[in-house]
Amino acid sequence: MTVRVVGAGLGRTGTNSLKVALEQLLGGCCYHMVEVFGRPDDVVVWQNAVDGLPVDWQALFRDFTAAVDWPVVGFWEEVAAAFPEAIVLLSTRSSAEAWWKSADETIFAVTRRGVPETDAAMHAQMQMIGGLFDRFTPEWNDADAAQRAYEQHNATVRATVPPERLVDWQPGDGWEPICAALGVPVPDAPFPHTNTKDDFRAMAGLD
Repeated sequence: MTVRVVGAGLGRTGTNSLKVALEQLLGGCCYHMVEVFGRPDDVVVWQNAVDGLPVDWQALFRDFTAAVDWPVVGFWEEVAAAFPEAIVLLSTRSSAEAWWKSADETIFAVTRRGVPETDAAMHAQMQMIGGLFDRFTPEWNDADAAQRAYEQHNATVRATVPPERLVDWQPGDGWEPICAALGVPVPDAPFPHTNTKDDFRAMAGLD
């Protein structure tokens, strides 16, 4: 088993829907932040990555056929280099403002809330996630700075990945661009639409 899709799109760009879609297309598991919560040993691996220590990407993803969302997107270049045959899937929103509104009210809201120091496992997860966000931009809690970082991130991916390897995708694009890049048939079913803002907030107890 090998990774065939490396997600370079930031969280809240349809990454949970992509996880569901890629699992359907490839018949294997897609790594996503939700996987980290069920694999506590992975938190240490990602913290090592945040701290600049080497990571065995092949070992980390040995049971997966794709990888999207945080924390993968924080190291998309390294993961793409480890799996040179994989396509790089850049998922984006219609605008930086649309992305910020969604991220600010979901993933960033959870990070700002924090967790009790007595919950060691959750504290370690949130410390790792905070480190990822700081790598994205130390000012991730500021709307203007975060939107600039979002735009810069997307521009870097587009400038770095060879065109024949890059799939530049937004949720409304559906199956076709991804299926064409992977050389697989387009499913006779609607593209998944999961983890809306309301879904996330309810799951995280933000309402």
